[in-house]
Amino acid sequence: MKKTGLIFTILLVPIDFLMLVLAAVSAYYLRVGSLVAEIRPVIYTLKLSEYLSYAFLVAIIWLIIFALAGLYRIGRPKLNEEIAKIFLACSTGILTIIVAIFLQRELFSSRFIILAAWAFAVIYVTIGRIIIFEIQKSLLMKGVGAINIILIGNDKNTQIIAEEFKQNPKLGYNIIRIFPTFNEQIKREIINLKKTEEIDEIVQADPNLNRQITLDLITFTEENHIIFKFSADIYQTRTSRLAIDTMAGMPIFEIKKTKLEGWGWIYKRIFDIIGSIILIILTFPLMLLAAVAIKIDSKGPIFYKNKRVGQRGKEFELFKFRSMYYEMSTGVGSPEQQKKSLEYEQKLIEEKNTRPGAVYKIGEDPRVTRVGKFIRKYSIDELPQFFNVLIGQMSLVGPRPHQPREVAQYQKAQYHLLDIKPGVTGMAQISGRSDLQFDEEAKLDTYYIENWSIWLDLRIILRTPIVVLWPKRKAL
Repeated sequence: MKKTGLIFTILLVPIDFLMLVLAAVSAYYLRVGSLVAEIRPVIYTLKLSEYLSYAFLVAIIWLIIFALAGLYRIGRPKLNEEIAKIFLACSTGILTIIVAIFLQRELFSSRFIILAAWAFAVIYVTIGRIIIFEIQKSLLMKGVGAINIILIGNDKNTQIIAEEFKQNPKLGYNIIRIFPTFNEQIKREIINLKKTEEIDEIVQADPNLNRQITLDLITFTEENHIIFKFSADIYQTRTSRLAIDTMAGMPIFEIKKTKLEGWGWIYKRIFDIIGSIILIILTFPLMLLAAVAIKIDSKGPIFYKNKRVGQRGKEFELFKFRSMYYEMSTGVGSPEQQKKSLEYEQKLIEEKNTRPGAVYKIGEDPRVTRVGKFIRKYSIDELPQFFNVLIGQMSLVGPRPHQPREVAQYQKAQYHLLDIKPGVTGMAQISGRSDLQFDEEAKLDTYYIENWSIWLDLRIILRTPIVVLWPKRKAL
């Protein structure tokens, strides 16, 4: 860990403390101020000095809760992950205060202050984190605090990693050299480099290097006190999800397809129900405006239903706002109209397809209406899918659902995408959206399936609006 990263992690503690105290003071003055006091008079007599003494004590307790929630782990956490943790940690902290007030009845009982302090704490602590993140990011852009790495590999995977680090210095990695393999000559070159350059990590970017080469590389990094990282191949990724059981007294290994089994499925379903209801309520005004605009812009129904393939190959009707001219939309109208629409679409795929592979994408699609272009640009056409989530056909987060004819062209390994419910958003959507080739999208979705967690779902959901509003910008 670089010293700069360690310094920023340490700085978070006093900054969080100040933000928590500021939140408590803000809640106090908001309550006793004329605006709220006129509506509901103050009935308790706790002085500010006494209130501050409680605020300092509570802030210290909350810092402990923050630490237990993982908000002070040394490393480079994602901002969206931090915001989710801040929300949950502050909620846990406020529950602690409520319990304390219940047990110690002589304390003030202003529910307004308690709720206001919680809201201010979430906002202020988040602002503090954003400031620290922005400062750290600006320093990384200048190379301050960047981790110096050497890449080992000569395949496409190595090129992708190298390009990503070069184009995004805010990730905090500075590539010193790239070697195609690892042998005695390269070992000597690295040793010579180490005399003039600080080497923090060696990353084996090519997962298909010879086993002996990898073992030699691990030994070398251990001897020279350099961190070793590697990119895992499909077999290594899958065997990291082994479950052990016994049959007839013999150990039997099972490769788990996903963590979304048992309680994981229950947690995700509860998350989907609550989340979809909240999102339907929040986006209802926007959906209403979109419906009116679609009806005015072109004839035909407001909604468009399209057959998609869901979990375990089960087909369902996907809800979307209609973004195409009705007479050109596939899957609607009379059988004759459907046949003509499908033939025209196939012609467009042959002429304008910008996405090779199982899943097509038609560039500058002439079937899209004026309103359709706008709602597609900002993914407003996808909002009705929250109803698919509510009724259990989809999840808020997961692989995108594809049409039966697209699924029929999947490679064998890509059928793994059907092991869970499809999602409104997912790893692929926040990592490049429609610019990704399907093979790359499938790899990201496979990673999600095999590494699912509630934290990962929250991170993806929080990053989605950033990618939707700024499609060309990488999410933080």
